Amino acid sequence: MSDPRLPIDPRLPILAELEKKILWLASWTIHNANHLRESTDGMKVGGHQASSASLCTIMTALYMAALRPQDRVAVKPHASPIFHAINYLMGLQTKEKLENFRGYKGAQSYPSRTKDIDDVDFSTGSVGLGVAQTLFSSLTQDYLRGHGWGTDRPEGRMVSLIGDAELDEGNIFEALMEGWKHGLRNTWWVIDYNRQSLDAVIREGLYDRFETMFRNFGWAVVTLKYGSLQQAAFKEKGGERLKAWIDSCPNQLYSALTFQGGAAWRKRLMDDLGDQGPVTKLIESRSDAELSKLMCNLGGHDLPSILEAFEAIDHDRPVCFLAYTVKGFGLPLAGHKDNHAGLMTKEQMAGFQSANGVRPGHEWDLFEGLSLPESEVRAFLDTVPFFAQGRRRLSAPVLPVPAKLEAGIQPVMSTQMGFGKVLDELAKLGGPLADRIVTTAPDVTVSTNLGPWVNRRGLFAKASMADTFKDERIPSMQKWEFSPKGQHVELGIAEMNLFINLAALGLSHSIFGERLIPIGTLYDPFISRGLDALNYACYQDARFMVVATPSGVTLAPEGGAHQSIATPLIGMSQDGLCAFEPAFVDELAVMMRWSFEYLQKDGEGDPDERTWLRDETGGSVYLRLSTLQLEQPQRVMTPELESEIIDGAYWLRKPGPNASVVIAYTGAVAAEAIEAVGLLGEDRRDVGLLAITSADRLNAGWQAAERARQRGNHRATSHVERLLGDLSRDCGIVSVLDGHPATLAWLGSVHGHRQKALGVEHFGQTGTVADLYRHFGIDANAIVHAAQAAAPGRPVRYLKALP
Repeated sequence: MSDPRLPIDPRLPILAELEKKILWLASWTIHNANHLRESTDGMKVGGHQASSASLCTIMTALYMAALRPQDRVAVKPHASPIFHAINYLMGLQTKEKLENFRGYKGAQSYPSRTKDIDDVDFSTGSVGLGVAQTLFSSLTQDYLRGHGWGTDRPEGRMVSLIGDAELDEGNIFEALMEGWKHGLRNTWWVIDYNRQSLDAVIREGLYDRFETMFRNFGWAVVTLKYGSLQQAAFKEKGGERLKAWIDSCPNQLYSALTFQGGAAWRKRLMDDLGDQGPVTKLIESRSDAELSKLMCNLGGHDLPSILEAFEAIDHDRPVCFLAYTVKGFGLPLAGHKDNHAGLMTKEQMAGFQSANGVRPGHEWDLFEGLSLPESEVRAFLDTVPFFAQGRRRLSAPVLPVPAKLEAGIQPVMSTQMGFGKVLDELAKLGGPLADRIVTTAPDVTVSTNLGPWVNRRGLFAKASMADTFKDERIPSMQKWEFSPKGQHVELGIAEMNLFINLAALGLSHSIFGERLIPIGTLYDPFISRGLDALNYACYQDARFMVVATPSGVTLAPEGGAHQSIATPLIGMSQDGLCAFEPAFVDELAVMMRWSFEYLQKDGEGDPDERTWLRDETGGSVYLRLSTLQLEQPQRVMTPELESEIIDGAYWLRKPGPNASVVIAYTGAVAAEAIEAVGLLGEDRRDVGLLAITSADRLNAGWQAAERARQRGNHRATSHVERLLGDLSRDCGIVSVLDGHPATLAWLGSVHGHRQKALGVEHFGQTGTVADLYRHFGIDANAIVHAAQAAAPGRPVRYLKALP
């Protein structure tokens, strides 16, 4: 029977050939990797085999026809072999990387901006997060254009290729709500509706829920259910009965019959539809192979249908394409519910190779097995719109940072208050840096001290909205005026959205060629609620400042749900994130100034041999702040002190030659540490007081110096080694912070000193700050007790029994 898909579109024959070639290259990449190597836990990479195949047609249509250079794409994680194969055809990926797929420094299992050499727009892998980032990247594009930036380039679409099982991820639904609130545009989500998840087959009728959900949020929904073969068959006599059978067929049965093939299709269809006149003739007029091809000709595997759907969109509303596909389409394992971990056998692969016309030894040849002349294919590839302008990774100029940031320091302040003052002074000062700062918060703008900044710089919206309270002359401290020029993006209470938004804003220089300085605020304990998205943002090398405040049990009356414990450890362990915890506002001002430069760096990463930190690579910054008001030190901020604050620690009181104990503190417990040193001073000589401003940088420098020594640089010395180097081996160390004690518990290991580490290990409760400090043993009395234990000697006066 002849194929009714007539090549009305002159691109179709060559696109069909490229689809075949891309599927071959992706399949060979996976097969080659698996027969060379298995991962350490014995798991093979079969998930890529089936998931890649289901998206091959869609990705061919997108990358080879529908996409433009300004468009950006988040590729479904398991479709990475298809993505790499497309880039290999376009000269943006190497044979060596593909031969080493999933190997050390080979092509990555999931597309990665930082680890792959091909042009990855958004890293994926933690399912659902790449999907949501396309939404927030579209909102970032609107933000830039609202401010008149990036208008020399056409608007791009933010496209996500989604597995239907990814829609189980809750962050996607949170993002949909935010997109609706902010008038989302220029966003396409293409759902690979293969009706299979990792462990099972998708529940019946889920497509109805998807359609309703997207339409309710204002999206256009385009359903690609039937391919052109099926559409033609439906027009034959009896075709309406076949269509009704397809529509009512359970997902599991459809998948099982797909795997079994034409004979199984025929038996089932004849059992259900036989002896019904025209429909029986329709079935019997096709061979088993033709019948199988017909029944598997879903919309997501039909190039004419896909191209028509993509190119019919003539508006900027968000669009959801619900594309019916077969997982493993075109492969022997298509449709089987176990195919997520399935792989073609050597025999199956040999048959597949023969069917593709690929000679042994020519598996990587670009034009091997194609039926069209090489010159014609090359000419087509040279004109593919998406790749026409070469690599699409952009850059933006570095913004100048003032030599000093003013903080309006008062005699008694909190670091949270200081943060608000620094931003307020920047807003007042103006200039390139202030103009490019964009703040965002999950409904905690005022309570994290962003209010003064927002009052001066306004809230962003694509359409201006007046402040009704102001118009009605109702007194209010907040001026909530929305406009396209506003510099604060207000979010709902969803920390996942905050961090994905920061990721999108923090990649603006690379995605859109326009630099932004994003600052996000949230309550410190709720970092954990968005931790996956924070990790994802750092993995992509997005640049942003996250200001977490208030923190710790210092937020005493709020109780355990709002009192963070583990966040200092998160700050230390999160790659790509530099963590600080200042006690005083002048420290904070130094940190913020340094951070504005650090966010913009993009160097090679050679370590600074003074600190052994790779600051030239840049990264993001986490500031852990407090609402506790402390007496501020009256001092001159010298260049040397600034340097030590950034390096991670300085002596607030340098120990004398006879020091038997030093107190090392971080953050809000500074007053308790100072008081403890005063109490100890009557019975211990030369007590030192070490202010640790960044346990993260202090520890990282120590670890890096040790690695340098192991590699032969025996003179490598870190900042903390120099700070503690003059202490007697008999000197004890007491560390204390309002957080987990393990944050500083490593200090004694630097030079082998005896150490007592104080901190908070259990959920808090309500009470006063004094109550909770006493309860958790981080008050001055507890510090003195620890000093007595770390450096035994004459009993310390004024020592009270611990509760």
